[in-house]
Amino acid sequence: MHRFLVKPVDAGIVGSVDGGKLLEWIDKVAYAAAAQWSGSYCVTAYVGNIHLGRPIAVGELVELHANLVYTGRTSMHILVTVYSTDPTRVQPVQSAQCLTIFVAVDGNRRTVEVPQWNPTTILELQRHRQARARISVRKLIAEAMSAQRYTAAGTAPSATLRFLAAPSDINWGGKVHGGRTMRWIDEAAYVCGADWAGERVITSYFGGIRFYRPIVIGHVVEVTARLIYTGPRSMHMSVHVTSTDTHSDEPALAAHGHAVVVAVDDNGKARAVREWEPVSDEDRALDAHARHLVELRALVEAFTPASAVPADAEPSHFRVPAMR
Repeated sequence: MHRFLVKPVDAGIVGSVDGGKLLEWIDKVAYAAAAQWSGSYCVTAYVGNIHLGRPIAVGELVELHANLVYTGRTSMHILVTVYSTDPTRVQPVQSAQCLTIFVAVDGNRRTVEVPQWNPTTILELQRHRQARARISVRKLIAEAMSAQRYTAAGTAPSATLRFLAAPSDINWGGKVHGGRTMRWIDEAAYVCGADWAGERVITSYFGGIRFYRPIVIGHVVEVTARLIYTGPRSMHMSVHVTSTDTHSDEPALAAHGHAVVVAVDDNGKARAVREWEPVSDEDRALDAHARHLVELRALVEAFTPASAVPADAEPSHFRVPAMR
């Protein structure tokens, strides 16, 4: 469990904690849980299906609970639940929930087996079943995303961020940590979405984020977000992260994910965005792909909240006033 107050430096462009910062927090607390369970160094393999329903403001008290919900031979599925509240209030509110998958590796980055975890409480049993059910849906999403092509034939708006991976970006293993990569994904989606909408935007959803290779200090990083579908208030982005050794001309895919951003007015309310019309065959294929992902996400059962099973509820360290 990680607990802290949100500082002004944590706020994003719209004044509240942005999706990228939240994913950095999630990645860190999930890594701690995975490393503790496996007893070895772990790398982020997948982050999926996180809805950002409630903005987190500066000065709020935040708790992140990381719970193991399933183990594979070398993988650990960690469910991170984010709670936040005004410190003067009693009851925290669940702000987000996210499933992350870590893989244990040795010093040569070869995968190693992890101790198997078996659920015992009602809450653990339910979440274990829900984690197992997601495996088949996640496979369908991964296949759908990997089958798409992104070439110069596409006419959709896009935005590319390009920079060098810096020493401040690395994790405990000397590589850029997954949370920082996900923040770059969020930033690229913001730039592309704000440009299309002509307004400030916030990220409402991340999904299907897969990590393919580590990024090291000095690599040239390119993060490209491309609009593939618009709803009445939403813009769906496919975001690719590539890295290139400065001594090589061959960029390699480091991560790929999907983000949905919405335009907001000065009061933080979602507003309508202009519709994007596919032009080329590739545009139409990606538009259909985005709609297909929406259908696949509908198959995912939400994880049981701790509050639904009081006897097995997760501990809360929020202050409770003394009885008078």
